[in-house]
Amino acid sequence: MDYYSKEISKLIQELSGLPGIGAKTAQRLAFHILNMSNEQVQDLAGAMLSAKQNVKYCKRCFTLTDEELCPICKNAARNQKQIMVVENTRDLAAYEKTGKFDGVYHVLHGAISPMLGIGPGDIKLKELMQRLQTEEVDEVIIATNSSLEGETTAMYISKLIKPTGIKVTRIASGVPVGGDLEYIDEVTLLRALEGRTEL
Repeated sequence: MDYYSKEISKLIQELSGLPGIGAKTAQRLAFHILNMSNEQVQDLAGAMLSAKQNVKYCKRCFTLTDEELCPICKNAARNQKQIMVVENTRDLAAYEKTGKFDGVYHVLHGAISPMLGIGPGDIKLKELMQRLQTEEVDEVIIATNSSLEGETTAMYISKLIKPTGIKVTRIASGVPVGGDLEYIDEVTLLRALEGRTEL
């Protein structure tokens, strides 16, 4: 039985199709949108359409941008010889929020996953290798996730880059801040032990 009219139901249905939006959140958002002024709704719809039409890949690092080069690639103060490889633009943003990395990035837009049929040719690996041939790079930091796919991708990238003589490093992983050791899996504990640093 439908509780709402066709228009409201359609709006809720479209919103619930977004990632991380369940039925209740979609309903809440739908009613919020219906209570907004026409001008606010037009601004929201306009921003979505404009972003969809104008956002593209940075021609150098492949993050999302509305210009030819993203602000990070254009920034001459960044260390252009140090590239951090991440899976997606959200990961790039997470590192930028730390304010501690002054190098540049390369966004893969995915990770190698044979089970999902995603191979090296389906992510921006070829572009990374082309970039390493044309730019002077001292270090590539692999910052893919600690998942099976992320680890597979990191090992694959490492095997591709090591013969070039460029230094390849992997971000450390291990025990999260506030984590109780008794609840942490063995692989994570081993990683924490291997990645220990001197105090």
